[in-house]
Amino acid sequence: MAHAATTPAQPKEATGVLVLADGTVIWGMGFGAAGDAVGEVCFNTSMTGYQEVMTDPSYAAQIVTFTFPHIGNVGANGEDIEGNVESAVGCVVREDVTKPANFRSEQNFTDWMAANNKIGISGIDTRALTRRIRMSGAPNAVIAHSPEGQFDISALLKRAQEWAGLEGMDLAQRVTREGQESWEGGYWTLGAGYGRAARDATPHVVAIDYGAKDNIFRNLVKAGARVTVVPAKTPLEDIEALKPDGVFLSNGPGDPAATGAYAVPVIKALLDKDVPLFGICLGHQMLAIAAGAKTTKMHQGHRGANHPVQRVGSEWGETTGLVEITSMNHGFAVDGDTLPEGVEQTHVSLFDGSNCGIAVKGKKAFGVQYHPEASPGPQDSFYLFEKFVGGLV
Repeated sequence: MAHAATTPAQPKEATGVLVLADGTVIWGMGFGAAGDAVGEVCFNTSMTGYQEVMTDPSYAAQIVTFTFPHIGNVGANGEDIEGNVESAVGCVVREDVTKPANFRSEQNFTDWMAANNKIGISGIDTRALTRRIRMSGAPNAVIAHSPEGQFDISALLKRAQEWAGLEGMDLAQRVTREGQESWEGGYWTLGAGYGRAARDATPHVVAIDYGAKDNIFRNLVKAGARVTVVPAKTPLEDIEALKPDGVFLSNGPGDPAATGAYAVPVIKALLDKDVPLFGICLGHQMLAIAAGAKTTKMHQGHRGANHPVQRVGSEWGETTGLVEITSMNHGFAVDGDTLPEGVEQTHVSLFDGSNCGIAVKGKKAFGVQYHPEASPGPQDSFYLFEKFVGGLV
């Protein structure tokens, strides 16, 4: 990888480029949509689930480097979509996109990327790029694809350097729903697809959408809840008017401190009123802020479907120390050293010791940093939905 002063000459066949804010220029073969997009470059270690990753609203304003070399082998379909709002702007892969070889495939991944206005680059040394991120942190960059191979590198570099980055950025308002919605979808089963939610189910959960993955709502339904989804900036009185038995705080992109400017006061009020709360990812982080803790930007973040998390603290009994294999996607984290008295750490990452779960003592309020709905274990963490919904009846 070279810097701006020694920018490598464009290979004759190159139709894609990744330009980092420090001047590094990485050439490859473009696929998917033509054009360019700016974002933070991260890496994901999952071996499958690339379509779910690319449609997860938590990846808004990010360029995903897949460490698994063979992306595209299960194709794409209409069921494995986590959201129809802004999400990852592009992806970087090692090999040419693999032709689909799966009975559920409905479309080639390259065609799906183009149809969804996402840019891809193949032929990249993803091991070197991942190592760079691990050593130097996640860089800002522009990803570009030109079928004719025409690029203005200086302009792309300027755009990468002028982009402010994710720290301090509230992205939840860009990916949340515009209005209230009664969630209708049920859990997926092979051959039958998605079921339907029972509209007379109890208890009633109001889910605040900061950029939620749809499968979270399906898991709440599977656990027995009736779910109403509301936008990120829904006022406290509107939430109370729905008479929830519990409130769910969703995942989402961006800086929790920035989104927390309007979200945390609502969460604090719900805590004060002893409304049961369950937060995932961004929702977990903002629950921690509301309880008195602080969050921090991580060096490289955690993204993948193979992250070991251990149960710690006083609430687990015989299962204390049990390890769950979890799916993660976060570039910010709760600073475990700032947890105030009355807030207990319940889960910890075995990769780096970072906080992965909290519980507020004396209240039915807890959160986890990972994604239990993603089921990488595959069912290691479904108990969290059962714990939340089961505690409401």
